[in-house]
Amino acid sequence: MRVKGANTRKRHKKILKTTKGYRYTYHKTYKRAHEAYMHAGMYSYKHRRKRIHQFRRLWITRINAAVRALGYKYSEFMYRLKEKKIELNRKMLSELAIHKPDLFRTIVKRAFAKE
Repeated sequence: MRVKGANTRKRHKKILKTTKGYRYTYHKTYKRAHEAYMHAGMYSYKHRRKRIHQFRRLWITRINAAVRALGYKYSEFMYRLKEKKIELNRKMLSELAIHKPDLFRTIVKRAFAKE
């Protein structure tokens, strides 16, 4: 009995649908589309991880700018926060520096206060 490729067709159509909008033969032929699909998957996985590091760099840059405007250094500021047991992560500190500068200034003053 002859096997009709229903499952193969489904699989191929799924890949071709996913690669719709890709350039050249990467959206037309199954073999090229599958290669492009696999590469795209690897890149998206890798770049999701990379985005985390990029955001951390952005937060550090924002905090550094805000702390330097008050006359201190980022590294000293982070050290003092840990020393005083003020547990705010970099994301929250950068958000405070942008949206609530008065509250951020209070945190900086408390971190550098001599007790």
